[in-house]
Amino acid sequence: MHKAGFVNIIGNPNVGKSTLMNAMVGQRLSIITNKAQTTRHRIMGIVNEEDYQIVFSDTPGVIQPAYALQESMMSFVKSAFEDADVLLYMVEIGEKALKDESFFRKIQHSKVSVILLLNKIDLSDQEKLEKAVTYWKEILPNAEILPISALTKFNTKELFDRIVELLPESPAFFDKEALTDKTERFIVGEIIREKILMNYKKEIPYAVEVVVEEFKEEENIIRMRAEIFVERDSQKGIIIGHKGEALKRVGIQARKEMESFFGKQVHIELFVKVNKNWRDKDNQLKRYGYL
Repeated sequence: MHKAGFVNIIGNPNVGKSTLMNAMVGQRLSIITNKAQTTRHRIMGIVNEEDYQIVFSDTPGVIQPAYALQESMMSFVKSAFEDADVLLYMVEIGEKALKDESFFRKIQHSKVSVILLLNKIDLSDQEKLEKAVTYWKEILPNAEILPISALTKFNTKELFDRIVELLPESPAFFDKEALTDKTERFIVGEIIREKILMNYKKEIPYAVEVVVEEFKEEENIIRMRAEIFVERDSQKGIIIGHKGEALKRVGIQARKEMESFFGKQVHIELFVKVNKNWRDKDNQLKRYGYL
């Protein structure tokens, strides 16, 4: 008997969805920062064993969209409801509900198994935890409740084992060697975007999109060229920084992480270009893989 299924992680921004998926997969596939809306796409991480395949999905944090890019991000969340075999609904202790009522109602009326994950319990105490469990039992009587810490991996093995139990009988959906549904170019672009989120403040990181134009793998080195798109000339100046120092810092940090991920030397060239108001243009969102 072989089991396989889609296990999709839903929740508000910054509750720890990406940290959990990386812990479950045992590989750093989703980028993580302390900024909301770090995850823009639906990213799948695949765990393969002889008798099962789990396809985890990390999704953008649920928000009320303010522009076209965010609407597209919420469409990725919607798709995660549609094909889930198991839904992992992640909350922090003290949190009350999703920022979109229609998504929350979908969880309440879900026909598939729902596991409510009370995350970051390492930052809480017993009394708050007990209150949270009581609250969620009333709000979501159909859900199993499991306190976890994705960061410290507390209860993650118990969660993983429960997921395997809940998987339906099915052949594998992906090749048994696959780690993710995303390309190497996508992962490179996300690593660069993560470094931008970490190094720049305010609106700058949200105005950025990264396109990997060249990815050439040789025996001992991977050569890459990537373009960083921003919405305004002033943002381009900030990304590059005085004498190119800021961009150089991003490049060094990204290269180190890529060398760790790919296990070989990386040479990367970064260029910054302006694409005005790309976040509100359907044709540009399509170009960048959001539509």
